[in-house]
Amino acid sequence: MEISFPLLMFKLFGKPFERGFFCDDASLKHPYMDSTVPSAVMYVVGILMPVSLMILTEFIHYRQSNGQVARIFMGRTIPPWIWNSYKVIGVFGFGVACSHLTTDVAKYSLGRLRPHFFAVCQPNIDCTNTIFKNVYIENFQCNSTNLHLIKEMRLSFPSGHSSFSACTMVYFAMYLQARMTWRGSKLLRHFLQYMCLLLAIGTALSRISDYKHHWSDVLAGIVQGSLAAIITVSIFGNQDRTHGGFFMLRLPSCFSSFLSDLLDNFVHLFSLPTPTYLH
Repeated sequence: MEISFPLLMFKLFGKPFERGFFCDDASLKHPYMDSTVPSAVMYVVGILMPVSLMILTEFIHYRQSNGQVARIFMGRTIPPWIWNSYKVIGVFGFGVACSHLTTDVAKYSLGRLRPHFFAVCQPNIDCTNTIFKNVYIENFQCNSTNLHLIKEMRLSFPSGHSSFSACTMVYFAMYLQARMTWRGSKLLRHFLQYMCLLLAIGTALSRISDYKHHWSDVLAGIVQGSLAAIITVSIFGNQDRTHGGFFMLRLPSCFSSFLSDLLDNFVHLFSLPTPTYLH
């Protein structure tokens, strides 16, 4: 809930940085096209599919394992698979929300123009006039009346579709590595992981072919979303190992050591000194 509020504020009241342009910038002269992967489809697939399969996996894992202890919450007995599903989905939602917020902060702070800038904005500048050659133009008005598209045309970097799909699919692929223990097929888990990554990459590449983003926007989105998923798992997924931690996923030792040292230094930097007492 705490992260949802700033996300809503960005959506309703956020104003992106107003960046200028050069008339001869060919990267901004692509046509406007509808999205191959609409936002609604991306959110449904990126959230409902992992959540549904995580619940199913936890239920199967519960049926195949012994020794899982039920939890008591407000006087009610909670089955272990429901409790574990709640934990993995909660961490999943937190990681996705943090990734989304990071993307929005970058988008609104940088205000990079999308490849279809000229097609959407139709600036009131005569670029055929030689006076504007090699001139960075900041003072201009858009002739278009579509205020939504005018706002969106300044939100190119990084790609939101790329960061969201990378975060959700990388997290789910790591979850499958840790929790999918079915022995019926040795390749099923890896096939599902491959399909997750393929969905993320396909969504990201569609943003380039649709002229919604520059290639660097997409690359930055993939890196940011993937890092968000990895950091979320490394920090929250490995907690409470001694009491049946729900991920039990071991990241590479060098990466885990780096994150551990980074967090320790951060805590030490902002911790208050221990008081000394005179007797």
